[in-house]
Amino acid sequence: MSTDATIRTDLRIDGMTCAACSSRIQRRLDKLETVADAQVNFANGRARIDHDASLRIDSLVAEIESLGYAVIDDGSGNEAELAREANLRRRLVVAAVLTVPTVMISMLPSLRFEAWEWAVGALALPVVLWSGWLFHRAAWINIRHGATTMDTLVSMGSLSAILWSAAVLITNIGDGHVYFETGAVIVTLILLGKWIELRATRRSGDAIRALADLGAQMARLEDGSELAAEDLDVGMRFRVAPGEKIATDGVIIDGHSAIDASMVTGEPVPVEAGPGDEVIGATISTDGALIVEATRVGADTALSQVIRLVDQAQGSRAEVQRLADRVSGVFVPLAITTAFVTLGIWLSLGNESGDAVTAAVAVLIIVCPCALGLATPLGIMVGTGRGAQLGVIIKGGEVLEDTRMIDAIVLDKTGTITSGVMQLIATHAPTLEHADRERIVALAASAESRSEHPIARAVSAAAPTLEVEHFTNRAGSGVVATVDGEEICVGRRSLFEEIPDEVEAAAVAAESTGATAVFAGLHSWADVV
Repeated sequence: MSTDATIRTDLRIDGMTCAACSSRIQRRLDKLETVADAQVNFANGRARIDHDASLRIDSLVAEIESLGYAVIDDGSGNEAELAREANLRRRLVVAAVLTVPTVMISMLPSLRFEAWEWAVGALALPVVLWSGWLFHRAAWINIRHGATTMDTLVSMGSLSAILWSAAVLITNIGDGHVYFETGAVIVTLILLGKWIELRATRRSGDAIRALADLGAQMARLEDGSELAAEDLDVGMRFRVAPGEKIATDGVIIDGHSAIDASMVTGEPVPVEAGPGDEVIGATISTDGALIVEATRVGADTALSQVIRLVDQAQGSRAEVQRLADRVSGVFVPLAITTAFVTLGIWLSLGNESGDAVTAAVAVLIIVCPCALGLATPLGIMVGTGRGAQLGVIIKGGEVLEDTRMIDAIVLDKTGTITSGVMQLIATHAPTLEHADRERIVALAASAESRSEHPIARAVSAAAPTLEVEHFTNRAGSGVVATVDGEEICVGRRSLFEEIPDEVEAAAVAAESTGATAVFAGLHSWADVV
């Protein structure tokens, strides 16, 4: 390892079919002198390599491609996954349609007819050769590079069943029993597992795609023109209308608004912001118009950093996964050896050749380490992805693995743990009769129905809405509206000229419990909190 600065390169790899593939790529990369660490994840199809800055990316790509795999652009990764899923689905449908009659004729004597073996062979042949072509092709590529994978087991098992059956049918050797259905069932079941596996992997990757969708797509510049949010540069100024997402991280130049930053902080209560305050991209300006100057764009934004953390977590490797990958690397050659030993033992003990081949093929199929190589990385992807959707960022597989030893959880969070949705829990009107209080609440709910503020939505849900004649939003203070012929004010203390002591005392008591106090009253007199 040289003394040059170490950098990290992420590559997306196409063509891996099992954990043995990822292990082989990782071993090859680890052998490079200028590579400090390489982690190849089969579940998300990524390689993360820490290496000297002197090592060109082209050299890493060449090493991977020399093993028979392809390095693709991140942008085409989703299209490649969709194409692979569609290809698997086509082959699976054909295999299933042909395998069902093959198995029924082979297993139910009442369905057999003269020369039924030839018909079953004709049905099973396209299943093994065409539907199973993916396994045969991958096995051949790996054999050319002196390696064996799970595909080698599937290919050898299915082809052995077909070739032995064809030999029996043509030369009449053995006891005349054919195993066409065995080869067809092998390919069909493994294809089904591969298709389910690919769909599960895609769903796990939806967490990152969902995070990316949180960001604004377009930005309206100060001069009124529109620009894609990804094309913004530092120093550009853009407008944010009430209810819109902020296009990128920046600082407010003009305007006031309550910013809903719950996607970052988890707090449902919006934060009041004005000139000079920093704002985070993808958060929402609930009730005010702003002019914002971009300070961080592209990969430097807070949202991009969160996406990068989730991506790194999904590609990380827990200790149990490292163990599974090491076992998978030697498991396939051991399984093939065991199959040949089984064949030899059965023949040496005087068993029929057909029974011996059946036992050897059974060993090849049963020992396929599919679950061994996939369970852990897929578990990490699902766990970290679901956590991200719920607003919990898990930094890696090691952290997720360590949670099994947790006895207690301590949450460092101001106030109370919330559901993220605000609700009106109580109303107090010390100076009013019950009927008058209900009237004020109804007027306030109607006025707040015109506001996009999360607190306003909670208040507006408290009572049926009445007709609103005039509505004014006073950023940072509240709203003033004319409802059913009466002027109603709803908002902070600063909106009112007079707040009776009894109302103020009720507000202070509520705020001491972590609740948010909202005042309401006719004209500028606060009657209800």
